[in-house]
Amino acid sequence: MTGTAPSGGPGGPGDRLDPEARPFVDLLTAVFPDIGGAVTDPAEARRLLAAAPAQPGEPPVVGSVEDRAVPGPEGAPPLRVRVYRPEGDGLPRPTTVFLHGGGWVLCGLETHDRTCRALCRASGGVVVSVDYRLAPEAPFPAAVEDAYAALLWAAAHVDELGGEPAALVVAGDSAGGNLAAASTLLARERGGPAIARQVLIYPATDLAGTHASYRTNGDGYYLTAAHMRWYRDHYLGPDGDPRHPLVSPLGAELGGLPPAHVVTAGCDPLCDEGRAFAAALASAGVEVTEDHHSGMFHGFLALGEHLGAAARAFATAGDAIASTLPDRKFNGDHGGGAG
Repeated sequence: MTGTAPSGGPGGPGDRLDPEARPFVDLLTAVFPDIGGAVTDPAEARRLLAAAPAQPGEPPVVGSVEDRAVPGPEGAPPLRVRVYRPEGDGLPRPTTVFLHGGGWVLCGLETHDRTCRALCRASGGVVVSVDYRLAPEAPFPAAVEDAYAALLWAAAHVDELGGEPAALVVAGDSAGGNLAAASTLLARERGGPAIARQVLIYPATDLAGTHASYRTNGDGYYLTAAHMRWYRDHYLGPDGDPRHPLVSPLGAELGGLPPAHVVTAGCDPLCDEGRAFAAALASAGVEVTEDHHSGMFHGFLALGEHLGAAARAFATAGDAIASTLPDRKFNGDHGGGAG
């Protein structure tokens, strides 16, 4: 949706967005479907998104890319996954199960291909991108169960994937960050698999939508508060409970979860809930690093080839993943505060 940013409007004296990012926000806003406004049907939104111009330039190079079908949850169809392997000599590597964003309704393997390639390069590890079921055709908890099934498969096949068994990571952006966090809750409740780290990129952690950043960043910065309401309504359906801990992990008991690396953007409706989740994890005794980019917007990591802040965030997230290897350490000192 188009609109005006708070305190002066896009590009105006009160615009808090990094000037480097403003042209990208305006371009993305222009090509993204007006969901929750002129576009209300998910199928139409997907059609419009598929017809949008592709990002120019060649995608980041990795060692190999392979599409596979793996077992889904009991009684559900198989899951499509895309396995990215890095270039290199076959030393043990981390394995990251990646859940894409798109509000649980949009996107898939193709929309996040560049992101997964970049994460594969930044981490030096295998990335397993998951084509989980989308709402409203498959509402909550289908996507959460698919995420967990993919984790189980990756853990069982980590040797085949070339990974280090002790370095299994779950990651995701936006709705995918929500699913990544929820899958760690399921892993804790169901006795595994063991997850070395969760990497949450501007995650949705509280679907009540009451945080202040919904108001301060709710229009004019690409993702809008209206988008989030549309996503939530399709994901949960008319009788869904936004307070369910697998829907809104911020309200869950967080003790005993794996260490977390949380990326947030200051001009994002989800900024406050992402930062609150990082703080809540730390309060529960979970090791947390937060990489906050005050002048960036929701989705900025997809522009790692164009935005310096995105390149820095990718490097820090990659280090967080690589640090799960037994001989690596991570302190996050070179990330955060950008923008």
